[in-house]
Amino acid sequence: MNTDAERAVERVITVMRDNLEEQLTIDDMARVAMFSKFHFSRMFQRVTGLSPGRFLSALRLQQAKQLLVTTSFNVSDISLRVGYTSVGTFSTRFTRSVGLSPTIYRRQHGVTPEIQTGGAFVPPGKLATVRGIVRPHDPDRRESIFLGLFRDRLPEGKPIACAVMQEPGPYLLENVPPGMWHLLAHSVPFDTARPDSADRQVCVASVGPVTVSRDMTVEGADVQLKPARSLDPPVLMALLDVRTAALARVAAFGAA
Repeated sequence: MNTDAERAVERVITVMRDNLEEQLTIDDMARVAMFSKFHFSRMFQRVTGLSPGRFLSALRLQQAKQLLVTTSFNVSDISLRVGYTSVGTFSTRFTRSVGLSPTIYRRQHGVTPEIQTGGAFVPPGKLATVRGIVRPHDPDRRESIFLGLFRDRLPEGKPIACAVMQEPGPYLLENVPPGMWHLLAHSVPFDTARPDSADRQVCVASVGPVTVSRDMTVEGADVQLKPARSLDPPVLMALLDVRTAALARVAAFGAA
């Protein structure tokens, strides 16, 4: 990757984070990057996997997640603080991307007990399988790992197929419909003390797009977890409750 391009994109992302309540335009962003807006848009997409507008929207929802579990601001105030003029639009987009409404997300302290999948119906005999290996960033880190297939580079909404692992190693995704999917993974340590700190401890990985045909097995879709960088799209979907997962893991060891 071009280092100058990454530095330019990082400058823009910093401005985005510092001005989430402002209506930043593509011209504003291009001036910060010091490129024409057409070259900037292509460069930003190449570096992050998302358009500048989509990335900014993701940052706004990520900040909303943080505010919901760390402050007492009402949903209307939060929507304004992250750049939405309509609380209805904010709530709709938050629910679609995170998987929970803002009110329920706050009530559940920023976690969800399960993650549902969603996609078009495909006859069972036409579904495929994706398999590979998850490699950890830190072999000594005890973590809950989520893998999912998504339509693009942003982990939001319902994955096409997913799996949850209690440690790195081989994985298997079954009942995958044909298409081109992005394999996205993120992990959170079991010892995360507070749900609102989870985003800052996330490790991520991505592969793709992966082309899946009917009734096939995709082998070798391996992922390497690394600490999330500012250039990585935020994880918008609600994280699993790692405390519950940790207790389940301890119980499993006790029964062994």
